[in-house]
Amino acid sequence: MELQALQWIMLGSLLMSAIAMIGAVTVFLPRETLQRLLLPLVSLAAATLMGGALFHMLPEGLENLSPLAAAAWMLGGFATFLLLEQLLHWHHSHGRTEQVRQPVTYLILIGDGIHNLIGGLAIASTFLIDPRAGISAWIAAIAHEIPQELGDFGVLVHGGWSRRRALLWNLISALSFPLGALLAYLLSRQFDVAWLMMLGAGNFVYIAASDLIPEIKQQAALGEVAVHFCFFIIGLLLMYALAILL
Repeated sequence: MELQALQWIMLGSLLMSAIAMIGAVTVFLPRETLQRLLLPLVSLAAATLMGGALFHMLPEGLENLSPLAAAAWMLGGFATFLLLEQLLHWHHSHGRTEQVRQPVTYLILIGDGIHNLIGGLAIASTFLIDPRAGISAWIAAIAHEIPQELGDFGVLVHGGWSRRRALLWNLISALSFPLGALLAYLLSRQFDVAWLMMLGAGNFVYIAASDLIPEIKQQAALGEVAVHFCFFIIGLLLMYALAILL
């Protein structure tokens, strides 16, 4: 049973890492088309992260920890990622890559590596506690990774990197996800990893509230606001439905 769980965790982790190659689609998309698609995807990602944290990870955490401990670990995850972002001067730049220059490309990669490591820890821990919640968390992370990787790929290319080099280093950074997942699996054999899941939930909420939602609030046109809000609601409903059905 443990071996089967490890196989599923590593398969999901490697699939998550493969998403780093999503930037390759930009070769075939006009810049204007990519920009139109990016913010609706960001809206969907924000909702799935919030829904994954609140509809799936938090209820599981409350079953394994006291309410006070679950809240403390979740806030700890939020604060940890806030600190990491402050230390690295890193902020996702979906749709605003023209403001970024060469030195930031390295901070983007370092930040992504740390983010993926934490994501691997959180999702694998959730899966080990409840496979259904783990699958939901994985879907939420996928929805977040697609717009993030598209945005980060744009940052690297705008910073002077070739498309091939940007894809390669995005992939290398993404490999910290299976590393985090493997670490969570090894820790689970010695410790209760429910606290890791709550750290991950705080991480999800931080990314949605601090990095993604401010991006979709930049658009002033009423039609764009409506589209982005619709994608946000769709993401919440999707995660709520998964919580009921799985």
